[in-house]
Amino acid sequence: MSLRVYNTLTRQKEEFSPLMPGKIGIYVCGITAYDYCHMGHARSAIVFDVIVKYLRYLGYDVTYVRNFTDVDDKIIRRANEEDKSATEIAEFYIKAFYEDMDALGVARADIEPRATEHISEMIALIERLLEKGYAYVAKGDVYFSVEKFPRYGQLSKRNLEEMMAGARVEVDPKKRHPLDFALWKAAKPGEPWWESPWGKGRPGWHLECSAMSMKYLGETFDIHGGGQDLIFPHHENEIAQSEAATGKPFVRYWVHHGFLTINQEKMSKSLGNFFTIREVIAKYHPEAIRLFFLNHHYRSPVDFSDAALEEATNALEKVYLTFKRIQERGGDIKNPPPDEALKEESLYQEITNVEERFKEAMNDDFNTALALGHIFGGIKAINVYLQQPEVNKGLLGWVAAKLKSLGGILGIFQCDPVDFLTQGVSLSKEEIEALIAERAEARKRRDFKTADAIRDRLREAGIILEDTPTGTTWRVKRR
Repeated sequence: MSLRVYNTLTRQKEEFSPLMPGKIGIYVCGITAYDYCHMGHARSAIVFDVIVKYLRYLGYDVTYVRNFTDVDDKIIRRANEEDKSATEIAEFYIKAFYEDMDALGVARADIEPRATEHISEMIALIERLLEKGYAYVAKGDVYFSVEKFPRYGQLSKRNLEEMMAGARVEVDPKKRHPLDFALWKAAKPGEPWWESPWGKGRPGWHLECSAMSMKYLGETFDIHGGGQDLIFPHHENEIAQSEAATGKPFVRYWVHHGFLTINQEKMSKSLGNFFTIREVIAKYHPEAIRLFFLNHHYRSPVDFSDAALEEATNALEKVYLTFKRIQERGGDIKNPPPDEALKEESLYQEITNVEERFKEAMNDDFNTALALGHIFGGIKAINVYLQQPEVNKGLLGWVAAKLKSLGGILGIFQCDPVDFLTQGVSLSKEEIEALIAERAEARKRRDFKTADAIRDRLREAGIILEDTPTGTTWRVKRR
């Protein structure tokens, strides 16, 4: 099954065919650097991190661009409140962004441009629009004329009248039409500014993404991503100004993820109902956060709750417990044998089928929820195999390595099993194993009082022992 992607522009799934065979350019709208990132930002970052990883797994040469808005009304407002420069505010929160992304296991984009580093490209784009009659100057501001662009509304599927009815548009006598948007804003007292043919000022927010994406990916590129809240007006305006300037299609596939909600209400800073990434990471493992999001299709809404994150944590623990059991049975995850040595094994065939079904799910518009279902089916098959008294150690290493590899595309299953399972436990791995060995010796001596005392001590530390025909294994008792 070839890759199919839901294109917001056409409102349907389409077979994916890149502009240049074997190469993909993808641009995703990044943060406005004025505050700590919340969980809505986490969803966006994780969704596109997985999409890029999967495209590379398929063999594509991907150029991933994600910008930073480092000059904006919100940044300027924060700077004035704290008596700092806009640059200081932006730099502080860009650094915080990287800390959050590193904690979540989100890889850097290949190119991470900042708006303030691309003022000349934005001015050049405005000049092209003025020359072609799509823009006009009004007292130092420059506006894009939406009435001049007949296809305005093609992404949001609304005409000008419908957009007017659904938008909160500030009355501005300088505009020829209420939906005209600023390409350049004349400088106000106390604001950062740059020189331009229209006087001192700064670019409008919508302009930066067009200028930067086209600089690094070309006037037409493959994928543009972001949240559904960006469809209108941001991405609609990007299309208008880009295609008006170049006369070419701007983006071939528009990919938008669904909202994150709290009690069915959109999570956002403006509503005040948000949790920062660092607040949630303080309570839950980053892989549990990723699993929480990826258990839903990226286009679906996701309702945030502690219960859902607890469920994701429990699911991860079951996986890591399986990996630990594989290690205990002698499976070498780091050095698995070649496939040829295992093809006659039924578990080998089952896990090979898991990979094929994983690819089918991901090829169907990056359906991570279905892909995870197949992976967990593979985990179940491994646990059934582990119940046998005799196992193929090489096979165990191979299947664990395969599932870790698939998990790597999703950014999960990448921890050492024991390290993951002993989080928050007062005893180290070595102490746990030493006590288990001491208990085994006590049982051999039929000193059951000592053996029971060791079991009780481990239970108090949160460690549950399980005696099996192949030996004693352990797990962590969670909440």
